[in-house]
Amino acid sequence: MAARLVKRCACLLREATLLAPAVAPGSRLPLASVAPRTLTFSAPCLSSHFSGPLSGLVEKEQASAPYPGHREVERLIEKATQPEELLELLGGGRCLQENHAALVLTQLSRLLSDKPEDRASLVQDARFQQLLHLVNSQIGVVWHGVLVKLLRSLYALALPTACRELRSVEQEVRWRLRRLKYKHLAFLAESSAVHMQERGSPELLAELLVHLERRWTEIDDGRTAVALMAKTGHLSEPLMNRLEDKHILDLAHTVTVPHLCNVLLAFAHLNFRPEQEDRFFSLVHEKLGSELRSLHPALQVDVVWALCVLQQVQEAELRTVLHPELHTRFLGSGSPKDQSTFQKLLHINATAQLEHPEYTGPLLPPASAWAPQLSAHDGKMTPLQKELQDSLRGLLGNHSRGSFAVATQYGWVLDAEVLLDTDGQFLPLRDSVAPHLAPPSGTQPLPPGAKRLAFLRWEFPNFNSRSRELLGRFALARRHVLAAGFLVVDVPYYEWLELKSEWQKGAYLKDKMRKAVAEELAK
Repeated sequence: MAARLVKRCACLLREATLLAPAVAPGSRLPLASVAPRTLTFSAPCLSSHFSGPLSGLVEKEQASAPYPGHREVERLIEKATQPEELLELLGGGRCLQENHAALVLTQLSRLLSDKPEDRASLVQDARFQQLLHLVNSQIGVVWHGVLVKLLRSLYALALPTACRELRSVEQEVRWRLRRLKYKHLAFLAESSAVHMQERGSPELLAELLVHLERRWTEIDDGRTAVALMAKTGHLSEPLMNRLEDKHILDLAHTVTVPHLCNVLLAFAHLNFRPEQEDRFFSLVHEKLGSELRSLHPALQVDVVWALCVLQQVQEAELRTVLHPELHTRFLGSGSPKDQSTFQKLLHINATAQLEHPEYTGPLLPPASAWAPQLSAHDGKMTPLQKELQDSLRGLLGNHSRGSFAVATQYGWVLDAEVLLDTDGQFLPLRDSVAPHLAPPSGTQPLPPGAKRLAFLRWEFPNFNSRSRELLGRFALARRHVLAAGFLVVDVPYYEWLELKSEWQKGAYLKDKMRKAVAEELAK
């Protein structure tokens, strides 16, 4: 701590000496000429591959030094198109001052954003290590705006968690949290919260959340509130509630429809319902109104899907996206993005069919028109998925008594499906009527009293921030499966991990099935 303080003082004295005009011997130093040079201003905002809604809010004040040599270095940094051009700045007699090393790292991160193989080789380059050492030695005088972008860039470059220079930058950010403007805190939250959570920086993340919570009254625009809800709302319930009051409700008049769409998507992802639910969704429907049709078709689908997740969709909104004029552009497309949008259309269609019995149409075409483009699985099987299938096969004994990776017309894939008779014995699935399949199949009606069970596994990423509450997408899936007439057998990862032997796993599944049937009979 003492060494860092001495280094900062030395840097400040050096800056004052450099910026002071020439004075005659014995003259007083004109302090007024030094005062305007404040080392805590933000640097210019370089173009970034992180195009989130807060990237434009980080200050864009001119950071150029008043010396032609320094301005030339900054110009070369901004105009570089290849990493080698930036690494060459370390030689050639140039002296990288103050923010220069940090700006070079930020630009390197931007240039290598979609080149992971080049990032790996860059970290091994001796010049890159020299650059890290240089920025570490100058960290005390890097300006605030440059500092928050530097941290984001070091995370993006995937430096080792134990990297000394990375830890140094994180520590510097922690020391400056009180002095950073709220827009800098918000930028950190939007761009780096996930990295902090995943790369072992819980202390920095915790302190950042505390400052965001304490200073929430400093938010003066809806864009900041929206971004914070999306990126950190699930990490802090008090912050989420304050943000809700601050766009959404207090700043409702400033909320644009695109920002409101971002809020809805954030809420749907987290399966979050605001405290003032009626007031909020009244605002949503009022703002959307006739503007829904003017949005990009994929965004229209996203917004209506989010309303389905939150159980707030209206019939007019269903009609808008289920109209053939819109959904035909996604039907049969080979683009992964369009296929993802079409899957959301299936979820919307299922919501209309299963949860809005008064809805009269339009609906998507029959499953035979689009079923071939559905995939029951992506080819990768998780350990939980494999173990669940193996244990179920052991219980069933005969493969005709169960189906696995069942693609439904609702856009969801069941891990397994079984039929039980009134005595709790497995029934063969073959030829049994299956209206839920894509396309529907079977002609044999189910025996009286038979129960159709669906097994749904829930992995760690399906839950909300280490809680046992499902994220919105998976809560919607469970709702739809129940509404389609299934009894749901939930298999969450945290229960399955406790089972060590095959006997325990089999007994667990039997008990789960018995409980699902008992709960249905008790209704």
